[in-house]
Amino acid sequence: MEDINLYPLYLSLQVALTATFITLLIGLPISLYLSKSKSKIGDMIDTLVTLPIVLPPTVLGYYLLVLLGRQSKIGIFLEENFGMTIVFTPAGAVVAATVVAIPFLIKSAKAGFANVNKDLINSARLLGRTEINIFFTIIIPLSWRGIASGTTLAFARALGDFGATLMVAGSIPGVTMTMPIAIYDALLAGNRDLANALVMIMTAVSITVLYIINRLEKKMIRG
Repeated sequence: MEDINLYPLYLSLQVALTATFITLLIGLPISLYLSKSKSKIGDMIDTLVTLPIVLPPTVLGYYLLVLLGRQSKIGIFLEENFGMTIVFTPAGAVVAATVVAIPFLIKSAKAGFANVNKDLINSARLLGRTEINIFFTIIIPLSWRGIASGTTLAFARALGDFGATLMVAGSIPGVTMTMPIAIYDALLAGNRDLANALVMIMTAVSITVLYIINRLEKKMIRG
């Protein structure tokens, strides 16, 4: 069997980690807002952020192509002002992974935020604490389990994404070919030995990552 190129594995891990970081930055404020909101606007936002879970990945990828493609307003703006292209680049893979992963974080974090005792928050306000201080010293520590669970699910989803990433980033070897896409290409080429090897590597890496995360969560609970 030919030598296995591990670049797709490296790219998959890099994309998943970057997407998870972006998911936390964007998802936590949205989760906090949704946990408090009882308005129709909040319901609409909740529906929109949940949509990537139920939409077929190819449909989601198509929407991203239309929104971020080189002929779109956003694509033209980014290229003319920053010389940046999203589609068929590693950045496109990160965007696709972020979009498919963020609902999992938002749903879990929202549940965690909703369970925080409101009396503690109100007491902190009476003591003169700022909202940012309350968020980081009270809300986050009391809802970290929901956040940790959502982060784990988001990372796993980003790591294993295929459809949306293929649509937005393509399958350029050494550039945008992530591990799931490399497996697909190996099967298309009839190279079952390579596909089997890549599948085993991906499975082992996924199990290892999830095991480490679960152990860290248990240590935090005991601590």
